[in-house]
Amino acid sequence: MSKIIAVHSFRGGTGKSNLTANLAVAIALQGLRVAIVDTDLQSPGIHALFNINETITGKALNDYLWNRSSIADTAYDVSSHLKVEGKGKVFLIPSSINTDEIAKIVSEGYNVSLLNSGFRRLIKELQLDYLFIDTHPGLSRESLLSIAISDLLIIILRPDRQDFQGTAVTVNVARQLKVQKMVMVINKVPSRMDLSALQQKVETSYQVPVAGIFRLSEEIAQLGSSGLFCLQYPNHPFTQVLRTVAEKAIIDY
Repeated sequence: MSKIIAVHSFRGGTGKSNLTANLAVAIALQGLRVAIVDTDLQSPGIHALFNINETITGKALNDYLWNRSSIADTAYDVSSHLKVEGKGKVFLIPSSINTDEIAKIVSEGYNVSLLNSGFRRLIKELQLDYLFIDTHPGLSRESLLSIAISDLLIIILRPDRQDFQGTAVTVNVARQLKVQKMVMVINKVPSRMDLSALQQKVETSYQVPVAGIFRLSEEIAQLGSSGLFCLQYPNHPFTQVLRTVAEKAIIDY
């Protein structure tokens, strides 16, 4: 049965898009069909990790939202580019980086309910096992919808006081929306910080399990969103933790 996984953070800069892309690919490498939708329409960026320039190749999520295209026609099969073999597939549905398109979204808005129906069509037409939603940070209309319809909500936070306070708001909203499953992922943790103590603090504060903790990585910073880290550094500690989170997403949730 297909599942929708929303990946969210209350604030920007948490590494949400990077983790979303790498997690989706890690799951696809296990022979599953996966799609990633960039619903951060105001500040899209996940396409950069896949080396896709949608202004050249054509359609984006915006085209579907403005009734210029079907949702399936905005999906790019990036499996061969990522060298995903066998039954595994990765589809990317990017948002437009065209400044006029972004301005139109900001000034005019769009029918958010189209996202829900579009997600369902993608699952059916692409025969997906998992649909990942890379949300807009904070609690926008599209973020609330993505949270509400998800089978699993992954909340990403850093060990930062502002992140802790904002995440509390997100958790409370998710509970009000009756999210089926919710887990935490802690990212960009300094090397000297005690991981066990940090996990206990987060789980005690929110009463939500921690699925993975990622150390602050110089290698990720050097890569600079120019590719998928899990493919370029398959033996790195980041990738090892990523595989653990992927397994939990598939088996436990």
